[in-house]
Amino acid sequence: MSENLDKALAGQENICSDQVAIKHDVVDRMTYRVGKNPAMATKRDWFNAAAYVVRDHMVDHWMKTARSYYQQDVKRVYYFSLEFLMGRTLMNSLLNLNLDQPTRKALHEIGVELEEVRSIEYDAGLGNGGLGRLAACFLDSMATLNLPGFGFGIRYEYGMFMQTIEGGRQVEHPDNWLRYGNPWEFPRPEVLYPVNFNGHVTEYINEHGVKCHCWEDGDDVLAMAYDTPVPGYGTSTVNKIRLWSAKATRDFDLGLFNSGNYVKAVESKNESENISKVLYPNDTTSMGKELRLKQQYFFVCASLQDVLSRYQKQHKNLESLADKVAIQLNDTHPSIAIPELMRVLVDLHHMQWEQAWDITVRTFSYTNHTLMPEALETWSVAMFEKILPRHMQIIYQINHLFLRDVMHQYPGDTDILGRMSIIDEHGGKRIRMSHLAIVGSHKVNGVAQIHTDLMKQTIFADFDRFYPGKIVNMTNGITPRRWLNQANPLLAKLISTHIGCDWITDLKQLQQLSLLVDDADFCAEFASVKRANKERFAAYMLSHYKVVLNVDSLFDVQIKRMHEYKRQLLNLLHVVTLYNRIRHQPDADYVPRTVIFGGKSAPGYMMAKLIIKLINDVADVVNNDPVVGNRLKLVFVPNYNVSSAEIMIPAADLSEQISTAGTEASGTGNMKLALNGALTIGTLDGANVEIRDEVGDDNIFIFGLTTDEVAQLKQNGYNPRDYYDANLELREVLDMIGSGFFSIDEPGRFKPVIDSLLQHGDHYLLLADYASYIACQKKVEDAYRDQQQWMKKAILNVANMGKFSSDRTILQYAEQIWGVKQLVPTE
Repeated sequence: MSENLDKALAGQENICSDQVAIKHDVVDRMTYRVGKNPAMATKRDWFNAAAYVVRDHMVDHWMKTARSYYQQDVKRVYYFSLEFLMGRTLMNSLLNLNLDQPTRKALHEIGVELEEVRSIEYDAGLGNGGLGRLAACFLDSMATLNLPGFGFGIRYEYGMFMQTIEGGRQVEHPDNWLRYGNPWEFPRPEVLYPVNFNGHVTEYINEHGVKCHCWEDGDDVLAMAYDTPVPGYGTSTVNKIRLWSAKATRDFDLGLFNSGNYVKAVESKNESENISKVLYPNDTTSMGKELRLKQQYFFVCASLQDVLSRYQKQHKNLESLADKVAIQLNDTHPSIAIPELMRVLVDLHHMQWEQAWDITVRTFSYTNHTLMPEALETWSVAMFEKILPRHMQIIYQINHLFLRDVMHQYPGDTDILGRMSIIDEHGGKRIRMSHLAIVGSHKVNGVAQIHTDLMKQTIFADFDRFYPGKIVNMTNGITPRRWLNQANPLLAKLISTHIGCDWITDLKQLQQLSLLVDDADFCAEFASVKRANKERFAAYMLSHYKVVLNVDSLFDVQIKRMHEYKRQLLNLLHVVTLYNRIRHQPDADYVPRTVIFGGKSAPGYMMAKLIIKLINDVADVVNNDPVVGNRLKLVFVPNYNVSSAEIMIPAADLSEQISTAGTEASGTGNMKLALNGALTIGTLDGANVEIRDEVGDDNIFIFGLTTDEVAQLKQNGYNPRDYYDANLELREVLDMIGSGFFSIDEPGRFKPVIDSLLQHGDHYLLLADYASYIACQKKVEDAYRDQQQWMKKAILNVANMGKFSSDRTILQYAEQIWGVKQLVPTE
């Protein structure tokens, strides 16, 4: 691997890595692509010029990669995901292409600094959290590993909303990431596919006496492609992500316009193009639900047409489709692709049902991302058959044949038919999309070992018995290119100085750092890097939010999507507990701690938004109490995204991974933080279990109920008030929040939070885990006092993260699910 990487890097250097040529290219792009006199150019102009230079470097390899795929007639994998949280592209591409240093020097000679230019770029926020960031990591790994892999999704005009905190509350603003254009993408106006909705289905008998179906008289919209190249690291492979934008079949009604009805003239156009307008429209209304369903079908319909078009350029019939195409469904959002492929094969290509079904199942595989039954996606049958009438018929037929097989295997067991049916008959008919995805895929995977085990034992136990071997584990991973080499250049340089650069493409090489854990000089350098990263984050907070951080304090970080099961509230209960201890015993010796939150709540998720308000109200009291001083600070960082994560994660000392055992599928934030030298405090949930196995019990802080204990407690009857009555500190904390101590202007503001814990069952068992969590946090404090030992633990965390590379995950997918092979593009 090392020799291949060296050769690849040498080849990259020969392309145009010398700064003189890059300087010439940047000025050239400024003049002829941006259309500006360099003397009058803004920083954004220089960013665009630099981006065009980097993009042009990728294009030649991109073309060669595409040609080699066609010449070798390779099997390709298509990753269908409603989210791709790509973040900024400039630095990632420069590092992957080995152009970062010459570009930095070239820009400096022009009088522009790369750090200023890179900060101009908007985050491509086409995702909500871990799901979309996982998809982005996977694309990076597929290119780096020379795998023919492509992403398909939606080019949302407005990505995940921009979050501001106003009066302590989350306020959502449109994320207009395309306001200044996107220099990385290639519009493909010639790649247009029709997508239909509504209408009706006509049955007829063809000339062979076979019943056929025709879906007609619907509303149509066009899907237009936008391509963005995805370069691998240290290789000439460049893959792509193709995103779809909705376009109206006609721009406006000229007759209405000429008659003066200007609004009505463009109504149809606007309605059509709303489909790709916003990531995750609020689905608390029926119109919002319809739009979200239309988004899902829009992108899989266009993507399948594109996949089949590419396939048919080299193959005359569709019988071998599954031998040349693998489609991975990232969660259930794209699972409508299963009935859509059946519709195409049966209705349009007149294939027999049995053959079409065999091809479909061998083509698709499905990744599950949740264990919570309430989070599994379902659609109303009434709405579904209105918008996609033919697909509803196909799903009914799939379900009928599936239940027939279930009945044959379990004769007389009517309960299992109800449990396994794709159609949920209780409380109004609904389609269980996870059941559809399982039945229509040849492999189904969980994303951490405990998650996969629980899938088999709980929510999908019936399916595991019926399809032995179909459910497999693929523990998630993260790309070290983005999350260490790019996000933490100081640590990356330190590591490379001591063990070489091979770790960038072979993360297991980090194991060599274990040999340096008793090297005093290395430990001192490691500590210096951590402090420098904390100072960088403190400077960021000061310049952006006028917040002063104590870099000598323990940076206690919880950054993730705001959700009750992730238990940001439990973390906050600990903050108030510490606050009370300082108030009651101000002369005691405390480890200074800065507790840092970041994350967005879904716009319609009122409890999560109220918890954000509570965090900020507690912060207002704690941070301004003179008794507390610098011993405890609480900070909520607004608008958490990939770019802010790249600053926050290297600065973290403690990583909060505290979800209720059995609720988090995997988590990847835990991996990113540990890879950057943060110690984890967490439950035995998701990938925490495997992180503990890798780093060792002495280098992680585990607390709380296990999944078995959670199940047992709920079975025996959980009464949260018992914990409230038995624990004086807990009672004081909850009474303060509930009585208005932190909300004097509105004493009852946080009553719903307390009621959720004491009156409505404390669904995520915060009170049951409180005492264990507080005790575990005391162990954290005791460990942090001994900085030498803490740094050794941090080094061992970094050293043992090799398993959690997305390269390992993708190779497992390629070998065990997709059946695709690595190859190097031919020249």
